[in-house]
Amino acid sequence: MPAEAVPRPPSDLLASRMRDPYPYFAWLRRHAPAYVERRPGRPAVWQVSRYQDVRSLLADPRLSKHPGRVPGYVPGPAGLNRHLVHSDPPAHTRLRTLVSTAFLPRRIALLEPFIAGVAHRLLDRVEHQAHVDLIADFAAPLTFRLICAILGVPEHLDAASTRNTLMATIAPRTSADPERAERDLHALLDVLIAGKRSGDEPGGVDLLGALVRAGDESGVMNEEELRSTAYLLLLVGHDTTMNLIGNGMLALLCHRAEAERLAARGAASALLTTAVEELLRYDSPVRDATFRCAAEPISLHGRTIRKGDIVSLLIGSANRDGQRFTDPDRLDLGRTPNNHLAFGYGPHFCVGAALARLEGAVAFPLLLERLGGAQLAKPAGELPWRPARVMRGLEALPLVRR
Repeated sequence: MPAEAVPRPPSDLLASRMRDPYPYFAWLRRHAPAYVERRPGRPAVWQVSRYQDVRSLLADPRLSKHPGRVPGYVPGPAGLNRHLVHSDPPAHTRLRTLVSTAFLPRRIALLEPFIAGVAHRLLDRVEHQAHVDLIADFAAPLTFRLICAILGVPEHLDAASTRNTLMATIAPRTSADPERAERDLHALLDVLIAGKRSGDEPGGVDLLGALVRAGDESGVMNEEELRSTAYLLLLVGHDTTMNLIGNGMLALLCHRAEAERLAARGAASALLTTAVEELLRYDSPVRDATFRCAAEPISLHGRTIRKGDIVSLLIGSANRDGQRFTDPDRLDLGRTPNNHLAFGYGPHFCVGAALARLEGAVAFPLLLERLGGAQLAKPAGELPWRPARVMRGLEALPLVRR
């Protein structure tokens, strides 16, 4: 389709897509399933919105994960992009193999008592409070504490300041000094790595220590890759699952019948498994797949994605595609089958999927049990969303007990 024949999205949908992207996604699927944005001096960005296209391209080797393939790419000052999300085979295969053993489902299952213990203690702190922020009081500390435990981050660094430094790198436009935040994180990671080398910072699972030893003993991971991988694991192990809990609880609070259905069945029910999958689908914690660009020309819906163009695979849109899901805008905790793309697809399928599912399976029944009577402190349409391109997550989820 020639560029001049492609309609432009209505301005009201563009303006509201941070708060509620789903009307915008529906417009794209119907009118422009391969929509390109071109800006002077910047690479073209294609938005792919239909389920079958997104699923296919997630596994398409013609799309590269390496930012260096984009004309004019300039790496950040701290060099935190040399990880498996920004690499192609064989580097991706090597890095993923090193990381994935710590996230095997059988190993993750052993963490359930730890997750439940942390979750109960966090809720104990707010048990008598009339006002609760589900993000700041529960989802953020729970998920950050867990990924720190897996990595072997010492307890004195498992603090709000560390998390704030990490989160400032996600949405640099909202940070007072994004370059300083990145440098601070760089320095923090160097301290962590040095502690592992000295043997002075033992941890539980201690994935970071294992990666340091693997790099030092066999040379399979250089210093920049090690630092970047630690950054990646801290980020996705925390941010993605925090969004799952926040988005999922918002959906349950806005769909009381479904919430009561899950609460009545309890944590031991088969409904819990399908409920977690449906909450992942309904308002995915990852709105757009992580970076990809065309390594060669690709034809899609009569248009040509040129070599070097960025391709944004809209996971949130694919998960609401009526060609794949019956009544896709309805929350149905018993939905099956439910082949959503919240964790991606293909060789870059999320390595931490089992961890996110377990955290959700622990958190949702417990929250419904202990906070199920709470209500939103403000209308859902007024809740603040973090301005991140890839992730979709609330800045705050204020609740009130009446």
